[in-house]
Amino acid sequence: MLKKATFIIALVYALALAVVSLINLDGRLPDLEISFGDKIFHFLAYALFAVLWYFAWCFTFNFKKKKALIYAFIFAVLFGIIMEVLQGTFTASRALDVYDALANTLGALIAASVLWFKNQLHIKN
Repeated sequence: MLKKATFIIALVYALALAVVSLINLDGRLPDLEISFGDKIFHFLAYALFAVLWYFAWCFTFNFKKKKALIYAFIFAVLFGIIMEVLQGTFTASRALDVYDALANTLGALIAASVLWFKNQLHIKN
């Protein structure tokens, strides 16, 4: 059942991430007082984004694992860059931040690397 819902889950997550990226959150989030907390959030959010889309490409569209991994990584990076550009152009409370885009890319890269190593260690019967 979960395999059939991977595309819907990935799509809902992408929409939620887009909304959170573009709405005004000033004063609505607690200050955790963690150095680089925003960058950690970006890293984790886009790592999860890449993983969800990897499974969507694999299970919903039946792509081979390598192709799904490449697509998921590229899609996560492009989505992150587009969200940063939109923040800089269409919102008054947000700004384009190259370091956020870098954190997004690193999150997607680490997730893709973990999935790649996991696939390499898979024992074939």
